Amino acid sequence: MKFIIYVAVAIFSLSSFAQETVNVMFYNLLNFPDAAPGGRSEILRNIFTEFKPDLFLVCELQNERGADEILNISLNYNTNNYSRTDFVANQSGSNSLQQLLYYRNEKFLLESSEILLTPLRDINKYVLKLNTLDQASDPILIYIYVAHLKSSQGSSNEDLRLEMVNEFTDDLENLDSNSFVLFAGDFNLYSSEEPAYQEILDASNAIVMVDPINTPGTWHNNENFQDIHTQSTRLGSGPNGGASGGLDDRFDFITISENIITNQNIKYVPESYKALGNNANCFNLNISDETCTGEYSQTLRNQLYSMSDHLPVIMKLETTKEFVLNNQDFSFVEDLKIYNTLVSDNLTLVIQNSLQNRASIHIFNMLGQKVKTIITNNNNTIQIDTSDLESGLYFLISDELNGIQKFLKI
Repeated sequence: MKFIIYVAVAIFSLSSFAQETVNVMFYNLLNFPDAAPGGRSEILRNIFTEFKPDLFLVCELQNERGADEILNISLNYNTNNYSRTDFVANQSGSNSLQQLLYYRNEKFLLESSEILLTPLRDINKYVLKLNTLDQASDPILIYIYVAHLKSSQGSSNEDLRLEMVNEFTDDLENLDSNSFVLFAGDFNLYSSEEPAYQEILDASNAIVMVDPINTPGTWHNNENFQDIHTQSTRLGSGPNGGASGGLDDRFDFITISENIITNQNIKYVPESYKALGNNANCFNLNISDETCTGEYSQTLRNQLYSMSDHLPVIMKLETTKEFVLNNQDFSFVEDLKIYNTLVSDNLTLVIQNSLQNRASIHIFNMLGQKVKTIITNNNNTIQIDTSDLESGLYFLISDELNGIQKFLKI
């Protein structure tokens, strides 16, 4: 009866419209990794305790050493859950700073990456596929562009920002019109009237883009927009240089294709777009100012102050698709681990010390039929032959355990 209940619950959850969530973060890291203070990889790891991204988009990355520090120290601390795209030095102009993308392995597969050339800095283009159970029959691709547009005010800088954005909107013509697109970065925009912003949202583009929070106006030094400002986190130059003047600009953006507002395959979660650490009361102050109390803690705001002169921008997406389980070191229960949950001929189980005595593990198919039983016989590692199983989703249930594991036979 225990087996029937578990499998019934699992099948019901799969047949219902469960919402899988994707956390997205863009962050200007400020001359990473060489700018002071030391240990910013650890500071970034602490910031992730507030919001753990599944997609982490960055700019102002200096070199491959910095790319590896973020992966190995900030994201993969005691895990192996994340991968990164290749670091390629900036191909546009003479600027040494670059953009990059990090992604959670169990949710995404990297399909391709390329560089769009501009007069100043590259725009990095990545194509990811949702790592879903039905990816072979119904693949969901997301096109992600990450940019760092020209800084500073003045018509010549506005013209250069527009020229860079035109490279992005021109490339949209190469995509299927129904494609899902994210365009994020430090856009250095002072107002929604700027030509670059107008070009991003131009309804005549091959793919129509939208600003999820839709807050037009003059953002620069305007207290009415203090809840969405992302720069600068410091009144003075701060511990590692960067911009000063306090929080009074909305420079950092994540824009999305219009279809992400409504499509169930990948959909924006309303009201999830935020400037992380901004309690909407820090206008022209340090983000760490003790008077800026609210949702985000003093500890977090201190870390953001030390990390960069920008705040991260975050938002959430959701999908009704079911993600494939992680292919390494994935566990639903403490005492039983599956090391290859996407299997063809063999499934590897690791039994922890507390279960080294004889235990029974049963495999059920989606119909609730028991198809195989394995006896552990005091073994730590068990290899299960799955070559005789048909392709599909299966469930592991043990007499000695409460809970359920699942794997996909391919």
